[in-house]
Amino acid sequence: MISPALIVFLVILLILAIAIVVLTILGKKAQKRQEEQQAQMQTMKQSISMLVIDKKRMPIKEAGLPSAVLENTPKLLRRSKLPILKVKVGPQIMNLVCDEKIFDSVPVKKEVKAEVSGIYVISVKGIRGNNSAAEPKKQDFWKNLVARAQEKAGAKPIK
Repeated sequence: MISPALIVFLVILLILAIAIVVLTILGKKAQKRQEEQQAQMQTMKQSISMLVIDKKRMPIKEAGLPSAVLENTPKLLRRSKLPILKVKVGPQIMNLVCDEKIFDSVPVKKEVKAEVSGIYVISVKGIRGNNSAAEPKKQDFWKNLVARAQEKAGAKPIK
């Protein structure tokens, strides 16, 4: 006779195994979709010279993006904050969504040459002088703690 504790343990183990399989399948589908979107953005990109007026992280509703963008955004993501750049392209001032990877390196109140796909900024290069952004922020407590632990262990720091 099998004890009740062993039955409970086996059921929990089975549920965890099923959850892991489902998450890996969903993860592969999401990764494939993201790679397709990246390829499409790379084919549609254009180089534009623009003056970066301001940069902020703000919700989509407050960002001043076109209404079509708001309508096509999933309801769960409408409250999340996006990196938004307020730029001047020629005589026109517009708001663009910036890539999260390059948001910190975008200089404010400087003219830059950017690769843009629709309303999405893919990369930024400084036109005049170096492409230096504001001084880096101090790390928060947990990142600092992890960095010190890695340094003591002899691992390379994460950037």
